Amino acid sequence: MNCDIRGMELTKAYKFRIYPDTKRQEEIDESISLAQKLYNKLLEKSINGKISRQTFNKYLHEILLENPEYHALYSQTRQDIRDRLIKTYQNFFRRCKEGKGKKGFPKSKPFDKYKSITYPQDNGSFSIERIKGFNRLRVSRIGTMKIELHRQIEGKIKTLTIAKEGKEYYAIFSVAIKRDEPQKAQDTNPVGIDLGLISFNAMSDGRKVEKPKFFKKEEKRIALWQRRVAKKKKGSNNRKKAKLHLQHEWNKVTRQSEDFAQKLSHDLVSAGYTSFAVEDLRIQNMVKNHHLAQSISNACWGGFLKFLTYKAGENGLPIMKVNPQNTSKTCSNCGNILEMPLSKRMFNCDRCGLQLDRDINASINILNRAMVGQTKSHAWGDSASTMQKAWRAESLNQEHTLQQAEEAHTL
Repeated sequence: MNCDIRGMELTKAYKFRIYPDTKRQEEIDESISLAQKLYNKLLEKSINGKISRQTFNKYLHEILLENPEYHALYSQTRQDIRDRLIKTYQNFFRRCKEGKGKKGFPKSKPFDKYKSITYPQDNGSFSIERIKGFNRLRVSRIGTMKIELHRQIEGKIKTLTIAKEGKEYYAIFSVAIKRDEPQKAQDTNPVGIDLGLISFNAMSDGRKVEKPKFFKKEEKRIALWQRRVAKKKKGSNNRKKAKLHLQHEWNKVTRQSEDFAQKLSHDLVSAGYTSFAVEDLRIQNMVKNHHLAQSISNACWGGFLKFLTYKAGENGLPIMKVNPQNTSKTCSNCGNILEMPLSKRMFNCDRCGLQLDRDINASINILNRAMVGQTKSHAWGDSASTMQKAWRAESLNQEHTLQQAEEAHTL
């Protein structure tokens, strides 16, 4: 996000399904295959050489002389492949300098890991046209194909990426939008959000959102195609086809999860909250726990936090990240720390007597930590006391409803 005196410039991505015919599919597949091979050729030449834009231009020129078939790629697409590899090297050197995480020296890309080509400038290399009542995308060196524009594109289109996901094709437009900087409103209604594995999230005002079961519904079909892939001979066309089917099933779950996260983040930003307190989670490290990896991955926490962050930013609503340590184990009323295994869903404090849903208790702790040092009316324990009363009232109401149902059943 770039800001200037007049306002700010946002970069936004629009993703649309495209429907190339058989010939256009072959053109896209061939272009992606050439891009993958060119990336690996550039990497091979650069491993023992200097890393600079000038030397990469030299390597690219040499490759084009040695292998004329790469001229089939659009010139700026070739330049984007060069820039992509340069950025990979830069990230590697940055990680080495910072001494954080795995160093990850650039590696060659296998055919099934390189799935897109990019047109880095809107200079006539692509356009959207209206032909015979249908929206059509025209792309240089590929041709024209139907595009499903399910929403209006705002701003100036900067780049186009053609991506293949399983058996489906997508056009992703990067767009620059100029907007006035949002006015920062007084933070009168902050909310803490705890992400969970049983319910998707719990909020400090008592609201809970149930976890979607997209993976559960597709689990059998995913397992079926995983078995079929495992039985096919490595490198065979049948194995490639089976992997496409498997990727199609995973893409379906991914799209459903992204849609859920998009809608939920939009609802929260529109709900009247003035700021959001969340845990500063290291999700990549968390999935290393083999007992929880599948559940965490399926919960789509990362996507939700990403969508919430940029949507809140567009509306001038702060996102406050807090240390997640012991948020589930700490009493939000008195600060007492208890052992809380995942199977224990109620927080029962043996010091002050607080009884509260463990996720609601954690969300209040998250909000309290974010509010430390700020003169707010959310002092330690106020929210917990209020929520405890509400929780007890709700529990009594549920018991009363259950009792009425039992009496009716007896009669």
